[in-house]
Amino acid sequence: LRFFTRQLVDAAAPANYPSTNPEVIKLASETHGGSLLQGLENLNEDLKKGRISTTDESAFEVGRNLAITPGAVVFENELFQLIQYQPATDTVHERPLVMVPPCINKYYILDLQPQNSFVRYAVAQGHTVFMVSWRNMTEDMGRITWDQYLEDGVIKALDVARGICGVEQLNALGFCVGGTLLGAALAVLRAQQRSPAASVTFLTTMLDFSDTGDIAVFIDEAYVSRREKDFAQGGVLHGKELLLTFSSLRPNDLIWNYVVNNYLKGRKPEAFDLLYWNSDSTNLPGAMFVYYVRNTYLENNLRVPGRLTNCGVKVDLSSIRLPTFVLASREDHIVPWKSAYQTTQLVGGDIEFVLAASGHIAGVVNPPSQNRRHYRLNPSLPPNPDDWLAGAREHPGSWWSRWSGWLAGHGGASVPARTALGNSRYPVIEAAPGRYVKQRCD
Repeated sequence: LRFFTRQLVDAAAPANYPSTNPEVIKLASETHGGSLLQGLENLNEDLKKGRISTTDESAFEVGRNLAITPGAVVFENELFQLIQYQPATDTVHERPLVMVPPCINKYYILDLQPQNSFVRYAVAQGHTVFMVSWRNMTEDMGRITWDQYLEDGVIKALDVARGICGVEQLNALGFCVGGTLLGAALAVLRAQQRSPAASVTFLTTMLDFSDTGDIAVFIDEAYVSRREKDFAQGGVLHGKELLLTFSSLRPNDLIWNYVVNNYLKGRKPEAFDLLYWNSDSTNLPGAMFVYYVRNTYLENNLRVPGRLTNCGVKVDLSSIRLPTFVLASREDHIVPWKSAYQTTQLVGGDIEFVLAASGHIAGVVNPPSQNRRHYRLNPSLPPNPDDWLAGAREHPGSWWSRWSGWLAGHGGASVPARTALGNSRYPVIEAAPGRYVKQRCD
């Protein structure tokens, strides 16, 4: 009720209507109605696209000024391409770092522009970095399952990276849904008596879905059952549907702000790399999507040891006994920080929990060079996240530096930089960022 009341209140705000917004009236008068005509033109363009423009999309292009960290695609299958990045140091840590981004978005949130690229930062710290670039699914790929995302996606990426680097173990990182996939994959590997990871990093990830925040209003038994019927014969969940759902969680910021700016004032939105990425959504296989939402958001089965069987084995997150770095963002509306904190109670091993400032994306993309925000630390990990917060100390700056120091301790020996990308078994296919990331829903 609170969520829908807020939606109505936001929609009814006087600023959202031309007759009750003095700025709109003044601008229309000054331009002799030109601003309103331009607004209609902007509206027509957005209707053709099927979404609201939130940034100047002409200012960005993947491969031109986004996702430009040098590297190459060294493996691909129907699910993903694997990118290996060119080293930037003479020596590197022996163990490579494999990043698993969310499959509901493009990977380049971690490789935006050079000044805010997490990938470029990790490379500069002496890591051999690999990135999973998920494919934007087409209608004929709707039967791809959650198990395939684990076995042919995450686990395959880990195996290829280890094969290229000639190592037994690597460091793994998962972001958002990518972290959920990574957690399930690591549990599968443990059940198979395999231990390819020396450490794991979870960025704004839920493994326990007890509290999913406002998005829970969209997911109930009726919704999931209906979508299971919709996708019984295949098909994909279109990225535009996901985009609208997530935008509705922040309607003032991501909907009404641009209704006023674009349509009532007749202006173009400013260029903003984060919002360009946000609008570059991806399709998901229907079969994978309905399994995911039922067993996480609806029934929270992933957190219960042995309740799920994936890739032929029982999944038990407590079997993940690795050095673990868990990051949450204090104002995250997609992965509430207290839900992300529950990972500390589910997995084993030495765990460091860090609470960053800001939200789901801005809390993660916070390079040290900008010297912005802060993060909180508390070495104790009590069951109640409020107790953790009460004992946490605030530290200025970016969490990236803290993570870099932590990861260096799990990187292994120093070895000559791997300047030759791929190897004879996994030769270079094409230059980064590759083809898959450029496939749009538009």
